[in-house]
Amino acid sequence: MSLLVVGTIAFDSVETPYDRRDEVLGGSATHFAYAASPFEAVRLVGVVGEDFPDKHLGEFRDREIDCAGVEVAQGKTFRWGGRYEADWNTRHTLFTDLNVLETFDPKVPEQHKDTRFVFLANGTPSVQMRALEQCDKAEFVVADTMNLWIDIAKEDLLAVLQRIDGVVLNDEEARMLTGETNLIRAARATLGLGPRFVILKKGEHGAFLIGDDLHFALPAYPVDEVLDPTGAGDSFAGGFMGYLASVKNTQPHTLRRAMLYGTVTASFCVEGFSVDALAASDRSAIETRYNELASIVTL
Repeated sequence: MSLLVVGTIAFDSVETPYDRRDEVLGGSATHFAYAASPFEAVRLVGVVGEDFPDKHLGEFRDREIDCAGVEVAQGKTFRWGGRYEADWNTRHTLFTDLNVLETFDPKVPEQHKDTRFVFLANGTPSVQMRALEQCDKAEFVVADTMNLWIDIAKEDLLAVLQRIDGVVLNDEEARMLTGETNLIRAARATLGLGPRFVILKKGEHGAFLIGDDLHFALPAYPVDEVLDPTGAGDSFAGGFMGYLASVKNTQPHTLRRAMLYGTVTASFCVEGFSVDALAASDRSAIETRYNELASIVTL
């Protein structure tokens, strides 16, 4: 059973206190797809420009990431630049060039419309909805969002929340969405908007899974050195959704197990720039860290 992701494919330019990379492969759907592919074949829907190298499409396909839904549009690929402070929690966006993303209208290939596990990566809520409406057989849908959409497209976002099973938010986004200052109340209020569970990302402090029959918390997997946290949240979602799609089960105990897989997958992401560390990892390495994290959180 395959897994479909709709989101951005980009070139990132990233500055950290220790290094810099320009024009490296990035984007929400890219990180998700790389993270999910050790678990399950991934169907990728997004847009790139005429400047996008064929070698990257080949690298996707080498990881069993189906690119039939990747549109090559006239113009340049979406670009983003950012700088991180030494605490890693403070990020400054230096530039955002939407380019072909500005007019992106997602087109799910006919052969992919039967996908049952769908992830709507961070993007305009109206684009997320148009993609979801094409997934006729979707049974389990999770979406990511950000404070920008809560601010300028809240009604569209609320419509998406009515159609999905889970939503991924950080603490600031949860408070902004609901008006609740207490994080647990904010999560409960989010459940009242439609989804049956909420994943609250806490960065280096881990993540929470909250639903009517769920309350689970995890620390982040301890890594020796962080090189670039870009895409960590999308990588978490990739590990989470990839595992669920591979076992074809979304019961509460399986969601908790998927949280561990998401956490350890994200830990690989931050150890390299772009998708370098994700590309170098495999299912065996993921399982090793899964067992280590399980031993840390189990009495």
